[in-house]
Amino acid sequence: MTETGAQLFARLEARRCLKDIEPRLFPEDGGPDHGEVVELYGMEGTGKTELLYHLLCRCVLPVTAGGLEVDVVFVDTDYNLDMLRLVSILDNRLNAALSASSSLAGGSEEAELRSCLSRLLVVHCSSSSQLLLTLHFLETSFSSRPSVSLLLIDSVSAFYWLDRSEGGASIAKQEEKLSKCAELLSRLLRDYRITVFAAVHTIRRNYSSSSSSSSEFDQSYLCRPWQRLVTHRLLCSKGGETNHTAATAGGSKEQRNRQVFTVHCTSSSSLSKIKAHSCSSFSVTDGGVQFV
Repeated sequence: MTETGAQLFARLEARRCLKDIEPRLFPEDGGPDHGEVVELYGMEGTGKTELLYHLLCRCVLPVTAGGLEVDVVFVDTDYNLDMLRLVSILDNRLNAALSASSSLAGGSEEAELRSCLSRLLVVHCSSSSQLLLTLHFLETSFSSRPSVSLLLIDSVSAFYWLDRSEGGASIAKQEEKLSKCAELLSRLLRDYRITVFAAVHTIRRNYSSSSSSSSEFDQSYLCRPWQRLVTHRLLCSKGGETNHTAATAGGSKEQRNRQVFTVHCTSSSSLSKIKAHSCSSFSVTDGGVQFV
């Protein structure tokens, strides 16, 4: 039976809003709404991928374990997705939920873990052209599965230098492929109301401590069509270190230093022209991101 436009609209209206995906990252008015894009920007080693794992787990975990129980698409352009790490984080959080509540006691932990992983679709890309084809392919999933609420891209800047090399001296040619990806993504956001989180790596290091230099360093270098899509920007950086108490093999406790990462968020929602700001810090543990 052919689906009418009204039926399609009603089905897509059921897609889960992710404004509450992680309140500690965003200003008080909430996180990204339907059809909005969050850019995680920073140098390598500033916690961007760990944050993506954190958000992914928050989405695929069952409601009884503090999750949102929605489907996620992970586009891995850097070929850095560590499934063992992801499973470890999920396992830690399911264990914590099992010990804290009896609501998960009815099913085995392995079954719950399999259920979480069944909500995840992983796609690999090795070029901007392949990324464009992947987005076309994913439209079918977005249309047929209203449970898919989140698209993660790690990272959208992976092919920046390759595209520059292939584009020659023409800026338009250099940016052509990513611009087409951004334009297609804009339509998918409008038509299917998904939420996007995408990592962007800095392309040069900032050796200056001046605020003016830092501001210039933090400016986006990707094409204009991509920049127009971004409604929330998370600037990730390394902070200091914090002490925490860890148990040793002998049962005693000792103090260890743990790297702290800082996230500065700038939000300019499509519903409001006023920019909002927030700042948060986190460290990375065996069980994933832990806010401090």
